[in-house]
Amino acid sequence: MDFNVKKLASDAGVFFSRAMQFTEEKLGQAEKTELDAHFESLLARADCTKNWTEKILRQTEVLLQPNPSARVEEFLYEKLDRKVPSRVTNGELLAQYMTEAANDFGPGTPYGKTLIKVGETQRRLGAAERDFIHSASINFLTPLRNFLEGDWRTISKERRILQNRRLDLDACKARLKKAKAAEAKAAAVPDFQETRPRNYVLSASASALWSDEVEKAEHELRLTQTEFDRQAEVTRLLLEGISSTHVNHLRCLHEFVESQTNYYAQCYQYMLDLQKQLGRFSGTFVGNAESTSPPPAATSPPAVAAAPLPAVPTIPVVPTIVGVPNTVAESVLNPNEVKPPASGTRKARVLYDYEAADSTELALLADEMITVYSLPGMDPDWLIGERGNQKGKVPVTYLELLS
Repeated sequence: MDFNVKKLASDAGVFFSRAMQFTEEKLGQAEKTELDAHFESLLARADCTKNWTEKILRQTEVLLQPNPSARVEEFLYEKLDRKVPSRVTNGELLAQYMTEAANDFGPGTPYGKTLIKVGETQRRLGAAERDFIHSASINFLTPLRNFLEGDWRTISKERRILQNRRLDLDACKARLKKAKAAEAKAAAVPDFQETRPRNYVLSASASALWSDEVEKAEHELRLTQTEFDRQAEVTRLLLEGISSTHVNHLRCLHEFVESQTNYYAQCYQYMLDLQKQLGRFSGTFVGNAESTSPPPAATSPPAVAAAPLPAVPTIPVVPTIVGVPNTVAESVLNPNEVKPPASGTRKARVLYDYEAADSTELALLADEMITVYSLPGMDPDWLIGERGNQKGKVPVTYLELLS
């Protein structure tokens, strides 16, 4: 290998000079060229941008991928410039397990049907999550990484060069100051009565040497000052570009919020659809649970007192008389003509907004309180709801029954 000894010695001398200057500045034994206030403000703003961008990037990665092992794997694939393999989301894996369980339990049973319905919704939630992660990675994480790995590295490199130029400039200033002090001392007029002629000749020669040293130091100072000013201007332009970085990150942040909004809106709609589908089976489950318990009339009074409370809340039903046509049940289609039972009505809190499909239904608003009761022969998924003078059918799945 061909070594340039002179260049190596020169670089070593420059490094030693910078180290000396830096050490003396830290010890307060040397002067330091200060940057203007605006430049210092740009430096502080750049450092703040870098620090917060790193924190936001890392926490967003945790939000999108909570598994640390998976994040490490993705990082390694990215560094090796290889495509990250597709990974099944937790929702999709849960959907797979529910579908397999439904096939084992029997897809025709109530439990199997419900598992299939919930599993399908979980699969859709997993697909929506996958789309959100992909969109957030492209529109938000990638621009942040590009800034840290591109623009910020360039800024850091130019700042290090500027620091070296400043150390060189301050070292030249110190050398010039020492040379001028030595020149002034050598140029002092000697006392001919007490000084030998030979010493006078030596003093004049030293004065000339120091004059040359001052000129050389001044020339180096001009060169280093020019280099420092040029590098300061380059660094200033890069630091002022941080404003453009903020504008770009602001646009990316809007896109991230839009992706997240769409994702949660999809999840909400999927769960509403699932809740409506499950409401069709709730009556079957309630009926099965009630049919397995003994009738109240066949239980002795002490047994009734010792029996546990039913797990499924029941709704008061208007009693019917054997042999009499159930005219009330036939009139359920017109709730305005139905009269509530004398006793046994219950209060219910509305969980979600509901728009009435026709005049027989009652529109609901979330968190409002209504009075509900059931009628013989009604669909178990529906109740009669009353709110003031308004009356109509309401879906059970939209209510929280209160005792």
